[in-house]
Amino acid sequence: MKLAGLKSVENAHEESVWAATWIPATDNRPSLLVTGSLDETVKLWKSDELDLDRTNTGHCLGVVSVAAHPSGYIAASASLDSFVRIFEVDSNSTIATLEAPPSEVWQMRFNPEGTMLAVAGGGSASIKIWDTSTWKLAATLSIPRPEGPKPTDKTASKKFVLSVAWSVDGRRLACGSMDGTISVFDVARAKFLHHLEGHFMPVRSLVYSPVEPRLLFSASDDAHVHMYDAEGKTLIGAMSGHSSWVLSVDASPDGAAVATGSSDRTVRLWDLNMRTAVQTMTNHSDQVWGVAFRPPGAGVRSGRLASVSDDKSISLYDYS
Repeated sequence: MKLAGLKSVENAHEESVWAATWIPATDNRPSLLVTGSLDETVKLWKSDELDLDRTNTGHCLGVVSVAAHPSGYIAASASLDSFVRIFEVDSNSTIATLEAPPSEVWQMRFNPEGTMLAVAGGGSASIKIWDTSTWKLAATLSIPRPEGPKPTDKTASKKFVLSVAWSVDGRRLACGSMDGTISVFDVARAKFLHHLEGHFMPVRSLVYSPVEPRLLFSASDDAHVHMYDAEGKTLIGAMSGHSSWVLSVDASPDGAAVATGSSDRTVRLWDLNMRTAVQTMTNHSDQVWGVAFRPPGAGVRSGRLASVSDDKSISLYDYS
């Protein structure tokens, strides 16, 4: 397996690019890359050329997360202004605006069926789940407070929820917190199941394997990438190689690799059989906030990975 650099767009945004994801192809257009930036805009890019398709405005602070509905017709952007904008991809019309208290909207992800949007709730120490048919709040999954004496503000702040991920079968939801714990929930019962331990610094990114519902990957400021059996509560492997915070992780569609982005300015490709980094890409000149593999789909013959950075650029790689 390997990555080959295809194209980079310098100054893709006017400020740091914090978020990236792929909007799946539909019957009448190929997949699009969507990026969100501190410059308050969301941009959509044609998937192979990285030509700018259009720019969405409407947020009044930096965009911290973008998410794509599995249908390819709807996407969402979340900003430090505490609003989540749900929009129709092809017309850019706003479908809904979801409001949250300050610092309670971080990473967000649609479930595989597209019926729910999960939002990492930051300072609320919870995940908010929105129903995509009504755009009403359907559930709040709260992380249990640690046992013991009265929780202090200090312990509460450590449960600040940064990241969220759905299992491929949609039955489990995991979230990563500032204190390094990962919490796993049973979605149907809206029930907390257990914590996954092993990280001691913020877990900024999580992704489940696209082929194995129990397998969860995490990226942490402790410079490690972990593989967990999220049902069995076991740490299967810890992969090291980055020299600083690991800010983003994504799994390849074939389930054989993960890619990571780090504040050490590199993108790394990890072979899951060998549990080691097999390639390091040094396109970026500042920390890499997002990596995203293009989902497989009709007419998609080749693998693609995109990365975005504080250096304001986007890089596109071939994955084979």
